[in-house]
Amino acid sequence: MTLTKVKERSLLGIKELDRSEITGLLDRTAYWDNQSEKLTPILNSHFISNMFFENSTRTRFSFEMAEKRLGAQVLNFTAAASSVEKGESIYDTVRTLESMGIDAGVVRLKPAGVLQQLAEKVSIPLINAGDGNNEHPTQALLDLYTMTKTFGDLKGLTVSIIGDIMHSRVARSNLWGLTKLGAKVQFCAPENMKAPELMEYAPYVTIEEALKADVVMMLRVQLERHASGIILSAEDYRRQYGLTEERAAKLAKDTIIMHPAPVNRNVEIDDAVVECSQSRIFPQMSNGVPVRMAVLERALQ
Repeated sequence: MTLTKVKERSLLGIKELDRSEITGLLDRTAYWDNQSEKLTPILNSHFISNMFFENSTRTRFSFEMAEKRLGAQVLNFTAAASSVEKGESIYDTVRTLESMGIDAGVVRLKPAGVLQQLAEKVSIPLINAGDGNNEHPTQALLDLYTMTKTFGDLKGLTVSIIGDIMHSRVARSNLWGLTKLGAKVQFCAPENMKAPELMEYAPYVTIEEALKADVVMMLRVQLERHASGIILSAEDYRRQYGLTEERAAKLAKDTIIMHPAPVNRNVEIDDAVVECSQSRIFPQMSNGVPVRMAVLERALQ
């Protein structure tokens, strides 16, 4: 496989995809979503390694389910139990697994930009399972797919993304994907959680304005990250920016509620709202598997 072909089959971010590539992946997601057979072994001669240098049980299980449904042989690698803890570089680890014969790598890591450098140096497709505060492309694709199942065409839709925009790769990937599909994105965040570099792409609005959207997407707040005083307390965040029962009651009846999960219940979203009729939080998780099947198929077929 030539390096150009490898790059085309990799998925490093939504920002680099054009509209037709995104819609193509969403079409294939719909195809896989509608298959009644759980196992379609089109990748039964392929070896895929899930290389998680940053922990995320939910994302890894979703990729593993997608890989196994396509019949692939799966190697799971977690940094906590690896030689990376002893000083081996991420690059050496990926090259080692490539040397052993894997056909593709699903990579999650903390430092932004490292994945792009890795992709230049290896000859297998790489799939971004989240890198720093840069991108989380498969999360955005499953979010887009969840919205299309509710609204059909996303053109003209207003989507509010509420929470810690500064540190959110989910917000960035959704911003790039939604705008390419013709939706309007707006952010809502405390002053010290705003990402100034994104202001030219999406306006910041008040929580009251944000709740008037077609889609209200709440972001997880890393409470441990803000122990230094960025937010006074979980209760204070909930009061100012949380989707409380009172706020949820004022949403338009067609508005849907989304969250990339895991949810801090009674912080970003009140417990009673998580599984209300307008919530798509658990369907989002279900949609993650066919999305990742489509991305893996693109990488290896």
